[in-house]
Amino acid sequence: MASEAEKTFRRFAVFGESSSTGTEINNKNFSKLCKDCGIMDGKTVTSTDVDIVFSKVKAKNARTVSFQQFQEAMKELGKKRFKAQNPDEALENIYKLMEGKDPATSGVTKATTVGGVSRLTDTSQYTGTHKERFDESGKGKGIAGREEVTDNSGYVSGYKGSGTYDKKDKN
Repeated sequence: MASEAEKTFRRFAVFGESSSTGTEINNKNFSKLCKDCGIMDGKTVTSTDVDIVFSKVKAKNARTVSFQQFQEAMKELGKKRFKAQNPDEALENIYKLMEGKDPATSGVTKATTVGGVSRLTDTSQYTGTHKERFDESGKGKGIAGREEVTDNSGYVSGYKGSGTYDKKDKN
C-alpha cells in the first residue's frame, strides 16, 4: 500500500505529463509539488534550493527522480524547512504537508471576458446612435433599431413623386 506521500508524489509525477507512469517525477513537477504543498516557502526553502536538491539526488544524465530519490530530496529539504527538528521529524512534517494534496491549477489562465471586452459588449453603456439599436434588456432591435432603413423602391432618396409611376396615364 502506497503511503500518502507516495500517492501525492504519483499525482504530481503524472501532472501535465501524458507519458509519465507516475514512478518518476521531472524537475518542473517536483518544483510544483514543493510549491503547492508548501514545502517551498520562499524564505527557508526557495525555488533555487528545490532545484539544487533535485539535481543532487537525480542520476547524472537523468531528467527525473524515482520515489526513492525523491525521499532523499525531501530529507534534504526537511532539514532546511524545519531546522530545529531532527531529520526524521522534519521528514515527517514534510510528508504531513504533502498529505492529500493535488496539483493545484490556481493561476492557470482562464478564458475570461475582462476589462476591454466586457466594456465593449455591455449594451447598457452604449451612447448616441448605438444606444437606440438596443431595448432596455440589452437585446438588439434588429433592423427596426436602425434609423436609415434602406428603401429599395428604385427611387432616388428625397424624390417627392415616388410611387406615382404606375398611376400615370398610359396613352
